[in-house]
Amino acid sequence: MRHGIVLFTSDRGITPARAAKAAEDAGFDTIYVPEHTHIPVKRDAAHPGTGDETLPDDRYLRTLDPWVSLATAAAVTERIRLSTAVALPVESDPITLAKTIATLDHLSGGRVTIGAGFGWNTDELSDHGVPAGKRRTVLREYVEAMRTLWTQDEAAYDGEFVSFGASWAWPKPVQAHIPLLVGAGAGPKTFAWIAANADGWMTTPIETDIAAKAAALHEAWQAAGRAGAPEIAVLVAMRPSPDDLAAWEAAGATEVIWGLPDKSAEEVEAFIARHGARLGLS
Repeated sequence: MRHGIVLFTSDRGITPARAAKAAEDAGFDTIYVPEHTHIPVKRDAAHPGTGDETLPDDRYLRTLDPWVSLATAAAVTERIRLSTAVALPVESDPITLAKTIATLDHLSGGRVTIGAGFGWNTDELSDHGVPAGKRRTVLREYVEAMRTLWTQDEAAYDGEFVSFGASWAWPKPVQAHIPLLVGAGAGPKTFAWIAANADGWMTTPIETDIAAKAAALHEAWQAAGRAGAPEIAVLVAMRPSPDDLAAWEAAGATEVIWGLPDKSAEEVEAFIARHGARLGLS
């Protein structure tokens, strides 16, 4: 399995560039950053971790832009992949977002992976004009439209939420296919969406019984007629045992994502170095 780190970016603590450089030096494969454009003060949506309107971390209010963050990381690294855990594509204009992601992939030498969510914070989605009941449809159209812009010389798309006529859009990504992982709670609906539209699944921090859920995803993958196997990235919430890691790998997990502490830059760098050594990465 590969190993990645996720930095819950904010306007305090270590910068994405500094964390990415430390992670690359320590042997990690991927750096992930989150996205929230804003957090409405009054919300009806319950956080999946707390079960109500309270937030588990004030960094939800302070997250940096993910694509700018990853661009700064790209500038100081050479190998580590650049991803999101998770981005919310439907909160951006799809044509502009396609340009941003293609530019990052172009300038980084083809290192982008998209980790996308449907959006638990439906109040946040509403401010962007995204109907909560249609968010999966909107994300599907965004993905299809962006892939059209990335792969066709004259791209056009006509959907319910995205529509544009024949257009030129460069740069094209370095990668022929930018991988897309969906970070969402396990279930038949989510796995069917992934099998139809994505390249894999990113677990939520509160996910349990990962091996059984990975098996369900593989079944949905095969039922959709997909070749190969889905990527499965396990987002660690509590420190797993060696047996946990072995079980996840046996179940088809392809990467484990480790969270970073909300501490000073120096303390985070030291944590990354120690953890990479513990995992035998460097």
